[in-house]
Amino acid sequence: MYYETFIGLRYLRAKRKQTMISIVSGIAVLGVALGVFALITVIAVMTGFQKDLRDKILGASSHLVAVGLPGHHGDEQELIEIALSDPEIVAAAPFVYSKVLISFENRADGILVKGIDPERVGDVTDLERNMTEGKLANLGRLKDEQEPGIILGAELAGNLQVDVGEKVKILLPEAVAGPAGTVPRLRRFEVVGIFNAGMFEYDAGMAYIDIGLARDLFRDGNGVAGVEMKVRDIFSAMQVGKRLQAKVGFKYNVRDWSQMNATFFSALKLEKIAMFLILVLIILVAAFNIIGTLTMMVMEKSKDIGILKAMGAKAKNIMALFLVQGMAIGLTGTLLGGALGIITCYLGDHYKLIRLQGDVYYLSYLPFRVELADILLICGCSLLISLLATLYPAWQAARMDPVEAIRYE
Repeated sequence: MYYETFIGLRYLRAKRKQTMISIVSGIAVLGVALGVFALITVIAVMTGFQKDLRDKILGASSHLVAVGLPGHHGDEQELIEIALSDPEIVAAAPFVYSKVLISFENRADGILVKGIDPERVGDVTDLERNMTEGKLANLGRLKDEQEPGIILGAELAGNLQVDVGEKVKILLPEAVAGPAGTVPRLRRFEVVGIFNAGMFEYDAGMAYIDIGLARDLFRDGNGVAGVEMKVRDIFSAMQVGKRLQAKVGFKYNVRDWSQMNATFFSALKLEKIAMFLILVLIILVAAFNIIGTLTMMVMEKSKDIGILKAMGAKAKNIMALFLVQGMAIGLTGTLLGGALGIITCYLGDHYKLIRLQGDVYYLSYLPFRVELADILLICGCSLLISLLATLYPAWQAARMDPVEAIRYE
């Protein structure tokens, strides 16, 4: 051990005449610890919140979507074969969708009806796992004498006050001539299931029907056709989408999950950065305590500094001596705050300590997700700020004249 380290650590442990220095040192350690603790817990909450919402979005929609132009009904099977030729795409399923008006008794709402293949949609989305009532297999025609089936979102079913087994009407934005004149196209469906994706946009504004029926219902260019795909790695979806777009040309518009929700995820990322910068101010306040501690320590130990210099210690040795003290304060606070933050996040997530109203926030509890990269960044920033805070007091001690320091001793 170098003598600068030995003396620096000894100064931190030694009893002083000025007890205020010890108090300020303790406050500095607690300040750094509080800043690191707050940063870790808040960033973990925001990361967990972002991941939970991302999982809900990816559960309700696919990783990659290729959509044809409005009114285009190309060969989706050919597109599926092209997609599955890419080793990163593991599953694909066709779909058709259109905006319609749904009504039940005297209640109505505008929604998006999506025609899906019940046998293949489970490979690309979590629709079947999100079902709270009914079964996905019941989609389509139940029996020849019954109405075709439809699956509604939980919020939509609640707004319409409709249950499984009841009949709803679908009105398309297309007029047909009838005995009573021109009327909108209408089709009756029986509710065979209700799903809850955990996202209001999907639960309140989407319904599913069989794709064969949808193609017949959305004839004459009223529907938009496409293919949903699942990739091995969700973070490579953009690159996979670009490759697929190059293969299919401009016949289809290929978009990945991050592009379809770009505004939402950009807002979360910006908020996370803003919170990081705001909470770093706590560590900066603690850094001023480190400066005050070392400044008072330099004043108290001026005689020791003069004696060390008279014995041959160089300016860099004196500077290193006080750098050790400042970094010891910063390291202690960082380790203490980091340990408390990680333990708090683990307990909070494992035992679901912070409960939320699921019908308001769509989350039953506040999730915590600790990322190694976030921990390293936070601890690194804390140690860097602590180091910068020690430079000026250490430099002041290093430039002290030994003669002036011990003249009156």
